[in-house]
Formats: sequence, structure tokens, C-alpha cells
Amino acid sequence: QVQLVESGGGLVQAGGSLRLSCTASGRTFVTYAMGWFRQAPGKEREFVAAISYSGGTTYYADSVKGRFTISRDNANNTVYLQMNSLKPEDTAVYSCAAERRRTISYNFDFWGQGTQVTVSS
Repeated sequence: QVQLVESGGGLVQAGGSLRLSCTASGRTFVTYAMGWFRQAPGKEREFVAAISYSGGTTYYADSVKGRFTISRDNANNTVYLQMNSLKPEDTAVYSCAAERRRTISYNFDFWGQGTQVTVSS
């Protein structure tokens, strides 16, 4: 079992930046692909970004490509989401997820509780 805890959310003005962190328990983090998702009020959860176990492969939703960067620090069991040039439409609860595979297959097994990101116009 892996527990995921997100942090770093908050209120920011449009054009600003935030960095989200997701820290995982357990020694197997280094073997897991990781992802970030978001869910805005009244909308379905959507994929944001994913990263392979080594960090060598990353994928992004078209809506965040060029603005968001996913990275990981396996020594500290943490995955990050650097969010720049934020827009009001980025407002959502952001959650991280882990899948028990080294490569990204979008079949995530574990989920965090989420952190709120609010972007004001």
C-alpha cells in the first residue's frame, strides 16, 4: 500500500506560479510511475501530467503543455508539478496518483486526497 500526500496548493493571481508536491510512503516509490490529475467543480477528473519511474518519460495534457512541468525526486519519494502562467481555468483540486509499473500506462492504483488550486482573474 502506498499513501500519497499532496501540498503546495493555494490562491494565486492569473499569470502566477505554484509548485505542488506529492510525497509517497514506502520504499517502492522508485519503481512507480506517477501522475497528476485535476477536478474542477461540476467537471470530471482530467489527466494533467505523468512521469515514468526514472523521470525519463513525461506526458502532458494539451491544455498545460508548455506551462506545467512534472518532475520527481526518488531519493525523497516526491513528485512535483511546477505550474507557470496559471489561468483561471486551471482552478481545481489537484491530486497525485501512483501506478505499480515503471512505465506510464494510465492505470493508476493509488490516489492522494488532493490540494486546492485557485487562480483569480
